[in-house]
Amino acid sequence: MFPAEFDYERAESVSEALGLLERYADADVEVLAGGHSLVPAMKTEGREPDVVVDLDVPALDAVNALDDRTVVGALTTYATLVDSGTVRGTVPLVAEAASEVGDTQIRNRGTIGGNLAEAHPGADLPAAALASDATVLLRDRDGKREVPATDFFRGGGETAVERDELLTGVRVPYPGDGGFAYARKTHPATGYAMVGVAAVVETEEGTVTAARVAATGAVDRAVRLPSVEDALADEPLDADTVDAAASEARADVDADRLRSDAYASGEFRGELLETYVARALETAADRAAGDTPTR
Repeated sequence: MFPAEFDYERAESVSEALGLLERYADADVEVLAGGHSLVPAMKTEGREPDVVVDLDVPALDAVNALDDRTVVGALTTYATLVDSGTVRGTVPLVAEAASEVGDTQIRNRGTIGGNLAEAHPGADLPAAALASDATVLLRDRDGKREVPATDFFRGGGETAVERDELLTGVRVPYPGDGGFAYARKTHPATGYAMVGVAAVVETEEGTVTAARVAATGAVDRAVRLPSVEDALADEPLDADTVDAAASEARADVDADRLRSDAYASGEFRGELLETYVARALETAADRAAGDTPTR
């Protein structure tokens, strides 16, 4: 199936892209940053932008490790996230989540910026961004804006990006000592996560000092699970604590918000959520104890 007719513009710099967004302020504009979500939606889901702005901006395809954080450009591909020694060595949860995205072709073309901006409810990287306490970097003609991942995803594919803004990168702080993991059940039809769980658990002498746990696929956007995090706080990171925390997985998700389709009911997704919280925490605990390789 062919998409509806549209005007095509290519931007070779951030300033050029922002200029195009300003020029077409009264039109329906979509930004192309890989295209593995946008193009299929234009072909089969009735998405009909007036203008497509294709980002061809080398400066946004970069990974930079700083003193306490790694900054990833919006056009960095999943494959780069997986293969980058910098990403694996400093923010390994991001690399692990990226390794679960699609197949080789998709990972070679799809980008972190496109993934976060599209905000598909079953996408992997939004959960990793939440669990990593990441900050999304935005630009418009007047300057820069930073949005914590916790405030970025609005549900139903909506995000904090305004019409005149461009997502330029993601800043991810380095985790403390402990473990991390991303675990997911793949949707058999879409390849997205039916349910996915990202976890970062920081420990000191075996006791949890901080925990961030986020889920994707369960509801209309990636969400943190504060009841799970609270159940981990100040507890030994052992099997009993993991079981108790996993039992809280549905406490922050209203039953009527759970997604349902021909492959999985909302109730089944709720059960999967508990299971995959437990799996992610078990792997994080093993890594914290040094029993599982981190990369």
